[in-house]
Amino acid sequence: MLVDSHCHLDFEDFDADRAGILARAHAAGVQEMLIAAVVEAHWPRVQALTAEYPGVWAAAGVHPNEPEAETPEWEHLLAALAVDKVVAVGETGLDYFRSEGDLFWQRERFARHIAASKATGKPLIVHTRAAAADTIAMLRSEEAAAGGVIHCFTENWDFAKAAMDMGFYISFSGIVTFKKSVELQAVAKKMPADRLLVETDAPYLAPVPQRGKRNEPAFVAHVAAFLGALRGETQEDIAVQTTANFHALFKHAVAT
Repeated sequence: MLVDSHCHLDFEDFDADRAGILARAHAAGVQEMLIAAVVEAHWPRVQALTAEYPGVWAAAGVHPNEPEAETPEWEHLLAALAVDKVVAVGETGLDYFRSEGDLFWQRERFARHIAASKATGKPLIVHTRAAAADTIAMLRSEEAAAGGVIHCFTENWDFAKAAMDMGFYISFSGIVTFKKSVELQAVAKKMPADRLLVETDAPYLAPVPQRGKRNEPAFVAHVAAFLGALRGETQEDIAVQTTANFHALFKHAVAT
């Protein structure tokens, strides 16, 4: 069994064939997946999908690239995190690549999500791009005690080590299968097995051999197969370990 630890099944990209996507995922051995919200307006939609489909979990949060006005109110965030099958806070973090200007508001938003994680005991799903130093610094200064995952990991080993030292897991997406991702592949090969997760970030970043297509949860099997070959393990080894890791981190993801 595999778990897609990060996807966006709520996006309109999937409106025409969502049931088929779930069927293909199950046929590929992907029995569980976590939908990471990116805007507050989608929280009810994400929660409805978790209620409709067994094995589908959710996170509540607002992506760092959403405008400052989209920062959720504290009470709204806590209420969303109290909903059944919402097992994580996010996705949240820092992104200095797509956002410009004074990004103090982005750091304030990240701090609010970290505080919500601490208040609820639910782990963080962290997005970071062009903001490695500040991401690590904030996780330390805000004392992100509930841990979490650095999703769609593209940083170096020093970053991975610093995050793992704070109780975080590292999740690899289809990017690790790309020919140019040599440094990232070196990090993946070095990772301790008990901190490893896999994801699609669907509909984005389809892995080889599906690169260029709309990504979907079934394709996480390709990520697992690639990591297995890279690490001298089997796809089944990766599936068993990453599934165990997912449930160790997201302790609220239990059968309902």
